Amino acid sequence: MIMHIAMFSDSYLPYVSGVVRSIEIFTRELRSRGHTVSIFAPAYPNQGPDEPGVYRVPSIRTPYHREFTLAIPFSPQLARQVRELGVDVIHVHSPFIMGRVGARAARQLGLPLVFTHHTLYDQYVHYVPVAPPALTRRLTVRVVTAFANRCHQVIAPSRTVAERIRAQGITAPVRVIPTGIQTDRLASGDPGWLARTWGIPAGEPVLIYVGRLAKEKNLDFLLEAFAQVRQRVPRAWLVFVAGGPERAHLEARARELGIGPRLIMTGVLPYERVIDAYAGADLFVFASQTETQGMVIGEAMAAGLPVVAVAASGVTDLVRDGVDGYLTPHQLAPFVERVVELLEHPEQRRQMGAEARRQAETISVARTTDALLEVYAAAEASLRQAATSSA
Repeated sequence: MIMHIAMFSDSYLPYVSGVVRSIEIFTRELRSRGHTVSIFAPAYPNQGPDEPGVYRVPSIRTPYHREFTLAIPFSPQLARQVRELGVDVIHVHSPFIMGRVGARAARQLGLPLVFTHHTLYDQYVHYVPVAPPALTRRLTVRVVTAFANRCHQVIAPSRTVAERIRAQGITAPVRVIPTGIQTDRLASGDPGWLARTWGIPAGEPVLIYVGRLAKEKNLDFLLEAFAQVRQRVPRAWLVFVAGGPERAHLEARARELGIGPRLIMTGVLPYERVIDAYAGADLFVFASQTETQGMVIGEAMAAGLPVVAVAASGVTDLVRDGVDGYLTPHQLAPFVERVVELLEHPEQRRQMGAEARRQAETISVARTTDALLEVYAAAEASLRQAATSSA
């Protein structure tokens, strides 16, 4: 059945994040199958023209994170607009401002409501320093749980997240659906672009991180690990394909560690160039402990890169320790040892990279979109059942 899906999100392009990437990927695949997708999101300064089907809400910049904007959703026309569009299901990507706007529209129009629990929200309270962190975490869990339990279906991006949110009290049906990986596209990068663009001599090994330059990504750990790696592999490079609020701090820390000349920060790149950056690297490194899926890990694997990562939720669902990468404790010594092992053994690195590409196929966008459409159908069935029961 062809559907019209309305997605509500607290962030969208030109802002870059895993949530935005998820919306982009699923929207492209759904539209390619004939479905209609409308996206409701905040406006951004100098955002440029949108593609058709994107509806912006006035917003203001946040005081703590200047790249992010907060929607001002006081628009009585929103529900009428959703009705006039002929929407069949509402899919919200946040339990906060725009998520609540979408939930209100679903309630007013009698539409099924689906919520993707993208983020471990209680791990991000440092962005709202207005109360003691422990109190803010408890309140955040309570608010998110109450919101999720008003939805017809909840999507978790990984098994570990599903287990955690159920333990926190979410009783609505939960389905695990990772963001799909565009495996063919990620295998088609230009392996020479990174070296040509940034002057990396031929044959020198490259470690890469893709994501945001933010505190929760634990990037100080990666810098400290790389400083130790360079003591044993002096020709190695570290590339951060990212932008974010921690850039100045990380550049200063790199200088303190003496690795500044071997650290490349590309800033935010167009996605085609991100694919080229993956293709030009030898190994993907990751230290975040707050991921719900770690979508960039799946992308790196689809590009044929083995992974060395700190074992944490969202990461352990995908990386098979010793098969397509290594999972380590949150300790420098074992992390550094695994990185050096793969840099010093190119054949092992190639074998693990081939296994990584095969593993990424298990979460291809075609498979995950099939699962997403099943969730939409289940949400519609749940709404019909509730209407019958109350009749």
